[in-house]
Amino acid sequence: MKFKIPVSVLVVIHTPDLQVLLIERADRPGFWQSVTGSQNEGETLRQTAVREVAEETGLDAQAGVLADWNMQNEFEIYPEWRWRYAAGVTRNTEHVFGLRVPEPLPVRLSPREHLAYAWMPHDRAAEKVFSWSNAKVLRALPEIARTAA
Repeated sequence: MKFKIPVSVLVVIHTPDLQVLLIERADRPGFWQSVTGSQNEGETLRQTAVREVAEETGLDAQAGVLADWNMQNEFEIYPEWRWRYAAGVTRNTEHVFGLRVPEPLPVRLSPREHLAYAWMPHDRAAEKVFSWSNAKVLRALPEIARTAA
């Protein structure tokens, strides 16, 4: 088995008026999140972000403006997901990207990974996500969007 690399991306897909796309995990119904995924060997973080957006939503990152927000979060990997990593790996470093799209777009989910999607205001999205790092970034979105403009 090939183990996951403990480096991932979090991609916040949002509109100019700060509507945010959330997706519900298939392996944890009720757990909503932005696009996330682990880096593959040999990929740049940007390539990981583009690939994960395509895999999880069917969207082409070229449909918007993809930006590395130069933010990182380190967190403990949930015990039930540690089997995906080499023995002794318990922490992950997440790199945050934003993908600004012109309007809420229809999404094609990978049924193996996600059950549903929803576009909602960033503050409501921050209350809905299960991950503290995702919530932190969503709460900061107005400031991030203002400085990125």
